[in-house]
Amino acid sequence: MSTQALETHAPAHSLISDRLPGAYFHDAWSVEAGEPQLSALEQFLKALLHTPAWVNTCMTLRNRLVSMLGLKNLGALDNLDRSKSAAEYRPGERVGIFTLIDNRFDEVLLGDQDQHLDVTLSVYRTPVSPDGKVIVTVTTVVHVKNLLGRAYMLPVKPMHRLIAPAVLKAVASTRARTAKGR
Repeated sequence: MSTQALETHAPAHSLISDRLPGAYFHDAWSVEAGEPQLSALEQFLKALLHTPAWVNTCMTLRNRLVSMLGLKNLGALDNLDRSKSAAEYRPGERVGIFTLIDNRFDEVLLGDQDQHLDVTLSVYRTPVSPDGKVIVTVTTVVHVKNLLGRAYMLPVKPMHRLIAPAVLKAVASTRARTAKGR
């Protein structure tokens, strides 16, 4: 089993596929799940709990720079309530830097909106074999609202190509743990 995330397409029947038309930016990355029994939200929490330190350093730098432009501080990617299980999250609640939009066993939608951007993230689990193999695909869709949103995306697009697969790598692990000591 490879732990490398591969660039792919948004799953055809995913909830996020409706958000692709008109997107300024979108990408999708997939990896075989090391713990295929986990729900989509549990896969996402597992990834966030094992965010590489360099990614959080990038987020800290991002937050400092954009505060000068009046954009909001999103915090760290792994900023989670570690005592909270996936089952306790409800739509409208924050999960890391995102707000939970929709939560189903095989797909979770999360997002963030401000006056410049509308970002939606899908974590989609696809069972691919009778022996339980599951592929997890993370799709990001960004709709920009104005010139500042376009300017913001200039450095974000290339960084996202590094960050998304690095964070998704934890999903492939069979040893990583999810929230609440799993």
